[in-house]
Amino acid sequence: MSEGGLTAISPAQRDALAQWLSHLKALDGAAANTVNAYAADVTRWLDFLGRHRGGAEGLRATISVRQTDLRAWMAHERGRGLGPRSLARALSAVKGFTGWLAEREGVDATVVLSARGPKYKRKLPRPLSEDAAREMIETVDAQAREDWIAARDAAVVTLLYGCGLRISEALGLTGAAHPLPEVLRITGKGDKTRLVPVIPAARAAVDRYVALVPFKITRDGPLFVGARGGPLNPRLIAKAMEQARARLGLPATATPHAMRHSFATHLLSAGGDLRAIQELLGHASLSTTQAYTAVDAARLMEVYEKAHPRA
Repeated sequence: MSEGGLTAISPAQRDALAQWLSHLKALDGAAANTVNAYAADVTRWLDFLGRHRGGAEGLRATISVRQTDLRAWMAHERGRGLGPRSLARALSAVKGFTGWLAEREGVDATVVLSARGPKYKRKLPRPLSEDAAREMIETVDAQAREDWIAARDAAVVTLLYGCGLRISEALGLTGAAHPLPEVLRITGKGDKTRLVPVIPAARAAVDRYVALVPFKITRDGPLFVGARGGPLNPRLIAKAMEQARARLGLPATATPHAMRHSFATHLLSAGGDLRAIQELLGHASLSTTQAYTAVDAARLMEVYEKAHPRA
């Protein structure tokens, strides 16, 4: 933000931004973190635009910017240390806001909407092998001093791998989810719900944990609890996996989220349909799920190069 907290944003621009953010939350179901990030990105854009052009402007002038304005803003953002990926996200936010505003004001926004963001190499998911995923669960289950904590950690990691849950989704389950049904209704990013089949191993792992936990699990309270009976801190699961991967000699990429990556990659390797995997993961866009095809292709090439006699 600008020095001293002062900005070159007009009241009309600020009101329009607030209305757009409300629109994202109410109609598009955007996650809170996404809304906050977009708010910061567009606020910086409007502040830069006002300072670059000599003062806060009206809404029509906000839409009718020149390519030189956009290039100057991107250069400014790069100058303050924004990387290609973050800059691409910021441009996406500016486009979204400008497109919404242009439609409302009846002004052409071609310059902004046709702007191209910086190219960046999308990071591929880093899944574990099937053997490593199994060994991770077994090691997590064997390393805690107290049996119920070992059972708890193993149950959480089994849910991440067996059902493809995010750590926040697994730890967001309440006691009402036990005993686990054949299909779980999960509320994920952006408050979007999806149905996830529960494998017998996950159901058994949770049953074992509930049988051992020394605290009363209530329907409205958290299913997974910490040492004092309160909600389980996700850092404790990450720490348990850190210890396990050190014992197994696995890389630092073997994190809780890697278990979800492994779920998707192993389903795809076994012939799973990409659309079905998208639904199971709760991805809003198929392009996000398609990253796993690159992982699978890389794995196939590795097998080919090792096994083919003429490779």
